[in-house]
Amino acid sequence: MNTRVAVVWNPSKTEREALETPLNEALAASDTDSAADVHWFETSVEDPGQGAAARALETSPDVIIVAGGDGTVRAVAEHLADVKAEADLGIVPLGTGNLLARNLDVPVNNMTAAIERALTGTPKPLDVGWVEVDLDAGTERHGFVVMIGFGIDAQMIAETNDELKSKAGWLAYVESLGRALAASDIVPFHLTVDDEPGRDEQGHTLLIANCGTLQGGFTLLPDADPSDGELDFLLLSAEGLGQWMGTLKTMIWDNGLMRLITKKDDTTSSESVSHGRAKKIRVTMPEPRAFEIDGEEIGETRAFTVSLQPSAVTVR
Repeated sequence: MNTRVAVVWNPSKTEREALETPLNEALAASDTDSAADVHWFETSVEDPGQGAAARALETSPDVIIVAGGDGTVRAVAEHLADVKAEADLGIVPLGTGNLLARNLDVPVNNMTAAIERALTGTPKPLDVGWVEVDLDAGTERHGFVVMIGFGIDAQMIAETNDELKSKAGWLAYVESLGRALAASDIVPFHLTVDDEPGRDEQGHTLLIANCGTLQGGFTLLPDADPSDGELDFLLLSAEGLGQWMGTLKTMIWDNGLMRLITKKDDTTSSESVSHGRAKKIRVTMPEPRAFEIDGEEIGETRAFTVSLQPSAVTVR
């Protein structure tokens, strides 16, 4: 069978030649025809991946392999979901966090293994979230595959030194954590979940997730499943050392190690940590807060609406 392959790659992460060799080797070793039809599409600063994905689809590929970081993966997945494309998605993770790849157990730091999986892996459905977020420049609509939110994570991303990030990888986020904590005050906001009546809440961090694992393999939302047709959300509202210690216990011990040991199904909530699930969420805030999408801080917002497109993309 003559397999049609499109490769969308971020040239700031790797050179085309570095991808061609393992791709040709994987094609030769697979059951596909070694003379596979392969087309290449480069991203740019002006086009982080949506346009490249659109051009790739014009070649009628069986699979689009995206090679880059979380931003490139998100951009390509966003376009595939938006146009309801039939082509499968393969991932070659080349970024700092590689969050979707980690959540899907795609090989990280092994380009050859990732390409082999993209060519021969079993296709599985992937939900894609959509957020309409009010920014200074107006309302923007973005897709996401991992998580969005405001608070410590968004502030931490905004505070992270790009030069340090390029040298130390995800550990650069740890360096910015102290500044993020200092800048993340508890704020009131209005939360509407699905068709329930809206309610007033307060917290310094709200995360809405399709996947639950973060940098360093830390699982923040253990129930998050990228193909279950629902979003998971986490609200943190710790104040002072005592509540922060309780928050860490709930997240790392109760919902982490203890859950693995006891194999319990329920997620533990506490006075400063609460969990929920939804298909649609609306948030309004009296004050603007830094907002992030799949590890990228995009500006400050006072309001956003989140929805889910179930089984939007097929990923290998």
